Amino acid sequence: MARNVVQFQTRNVVQFQKGLSEPAFEQQYGTEEQCRAIVIESRWPDGFECPACGGRAHSLVKTRGLFQCSTCRRQTSPIAGTIFAVTKLPLRIWFRAMYHMTQTKQGISSIELGRRLGVSQPTAWKIKHKLKQVMMERDATKKLTGRIEIDDAYLGGERSGGKRGRGAAGKTPFVAAVETTADGKPVCVKLGRVRGFSSNALSGFAKRNFDRSCQVVSDGLACFASVTDAGCTHQAIKTGSGSASARTPAFKWVNTALGNIKASIVGTYRYINSKHVPRYLAEFEYRFNRRYDLSAMMPRLCWPVSEQLQCLTGC
Repeated sequence: MARNVVQFQTRNVVQFQKGLSEPAFEQQYGTEEQCRAIVIESRWPDGFECPACGGRAHSLVKTRGLFQCSTCRRQTSPIAGTIFAVTKLPLRIWFRAMYHMTQTKQGISSIELGRRLGVSQPTAWKIKHKLKQVMMERDATKKLTGRIEIDDAYLGGERSGGKRGRGAAGKTPFVAAVETTADGKPVCVKLGRVRGFSSNALSGFAKRNFDRSCQVVSDGLACFASVTDAGCTHQAIKTGSGSASARTPAFKWVNTALGNIKASIVGTYRYINSKHVPRYLAEFEYRFNRRYDLSAMMPRLCWPVSEQLQCLTGC
């Protein structure tokens, strides 16, 4: 007698994790006092330290929310020098923006973010880009190690009657590199805008983002050979062109990452200005590299936003 065998697909651990729920967010970050306390703790984990003289003894100017050094009498705001400096918005609005940007897989547009925060679209756009800048600077110095899949790509839609593929006008070239484990599982991703797919551009990308121990695998594009300038080994696999090249097993995860990036841009943002591409890539990179613990992404972002980073002004 024939038996019907039912196969169950294993749940994706990353996709089905709980993350940080809205009730949990409200409990931890729902009030201005909670958000302010987190900023202070993140900026001075060992207690207040005067930025002028290094003194720790201080008093509080409660009417203005300032710390006054008992030694030099300098008054310091907890948000001075951070992305919150000179903001007219409550900190809880900023923290809610951080929540939406870290807990959504495909990102969130400034229009939708403005609706959820109760602010205008230009204000939501400024908030987003300040947070994207933090994400970009946070991962800037981290390098990939081990086996790496690398590929070239463009952001930008096709133009009617225009040139297609490499060299097409109105498109922004960028490079994607995915570090994998020995058994082929993705670990981290690095994304970077480049001027073009030249040997100099790829050599610079590799020197900034790859450890010397890396084993880089790419398709047959000649410029990828320059990753050896960073001390890496390089293996080129000729895949041809068309959809079949995207299914090559050696490039499974870099192609998956590129597909997700493009789906996010098309589905969420529709269009982005070329000069802002690095921040959009950094947002995707930040979320991907921390995808195994969604609930921890908020507190992990709270620390760098309280540092003195080279962020945008205003808002």
